Amino acid sequence: MIATLVLDPGDLLLAALLLLANAAVSAWLQLGLARRLCWSALRAVLQLSVLGLVLGWVFRIGQPAPILGLMLAMCLLAGCEAVWRTKHRVAGIYSASIGMMLASSMAITLYGTSAVIGVDPWWEPRYLIPILGMLLGNTLNGISLGLETALAGFRDEKKRIEVLLAHGATPREASRDVVRRAVRTGMIPIHNAMAAAGLISIPGMMTGQILAGADPWTAARYQIFILFCIAAGVAVGTVGVVLLVTRLVFDERDRLRVDRIRPAGR
Repeated sequence: MIATLVLDPGDLLLAALLLLANAAVSAWLQLGLARRLCWSALRAVLQLSVLGLVLGWVFRIGQPAPILGLMLAMCLLAGCEAVWRTKHRVAGIYSASIGMMLASSMAITLYGTSAVIGVDPWWEPRYLIPILGMLLGNTLNGISLGLETALAGFRDEKKRIEVLLAHGATPREASRDVVRRAVRTGMIPIHNAMAAAGLISIPGMMTGQILAGADPWTAARYQIFILFCIAAGVAVGTVGVVLLVTRLVFDERDRLRVDRIRPAGR
């Protein structure tokens, strides 16, 4: 097996010089992103460093309780992050986002590791946690895009929806176009990723396994498995959260209540 090359802090400092390209673009176009870039880079370093330490501790313990606790915490943070990325909010949006993150990513991760890979024991953290992390990152994007598109759509198409309701349409029928557009928007990134995989890009799972010394064909099969899991997670999560939010913007009398939709931060 090929030995994995280890990166030391000096190597990471050299890699950090690549951020100067971002800073140069920001300065040239006067984007005002220099401070945000530095903060994002610092957050990434701190968060990934802490994650590495926590995962090392979880791997050494090798017990299901801390593993499941970490997975639940990841789903909770991903659900909140999906909402934080939106410009509009509605009461109950956090519960909807977190609930669908748990229902989609957690369930599909357990299905994939148990039914497809056949991990033994089922709570083996070296499989569960990385796979869940990849699902959450992509499902987060789908849910965030779906939420934003749906809430903006209800505000922009208020009159059309109310006309349909006045002519006897149910809330589900009146909001069908908004729901379809929101779900389609949320699923576009993973569809693009699958279309480009292997032809234009080498996705993260395959890249990581190749760098670790795995056979490229084995790495490709794992990447196909991950892409299918991600596609399912994004589909279930986006559809679920859009339908839940649709219920939140209609009251018990089937009236569209756009007054419930408020800008973020209010």
